[in-house]
Amino acid sequence: MRELILLRHAHALPADNGQADIDRALSQDGIAEAQAAGKWLVEHQLMPDLVLCSPSRRTRETLAQVLDKTGYCEQRIENEIYEASPGTLMSLLDKHRDIGRVMLVGHNPGLEQTVALISSGQSGDYRGMPPSGIAVLHLPADAELEPGIATLHNFWWP
Repeated sequence: MRELILLRHAHALPADNGQADIDRALSQDGIAEAQAAGKWLVEHQLMPDLVLCSPSRRTRETLAQVLDKTGYCEQRIENEIYEASPGTLMSLLDKHRDIGRVMLVGHNPGLEQTVALISSGQSGDYRGMPPSGIAVLHLPADAELEPGIATLHNFWWP
């Protein structure tokens, strides 16, 4: 069995006048949410072996707060996560199927649609994923990601 941990970035500040969306920082509430997410992962012994993270500032800041609690692990910034579709996220995750526990830090609607697609088989079956929300999915160790292959094992939000 392997695990996928999908983490949505924490609350971010609105964009300043002329600021690109990708450059938005976490709010103070977002920092606290990301720290709570890290504590929850530690309490449930869900430290990742590899983290794939969107290049946006808010996802990178979320990840920094989480890793402050869980400890260091291998991390990769993956440009394709930003504004990704479920198909793109599944393809990226599938490239790392040899790793036991992969965490992906990204954005909605792609994350919540991916959770729905790989757990229920329907990308429109999502129920929402709040900021700092975590979905933990279990799937067969060497299986390719496909609709309905995983079981939603745990879901948490601050």
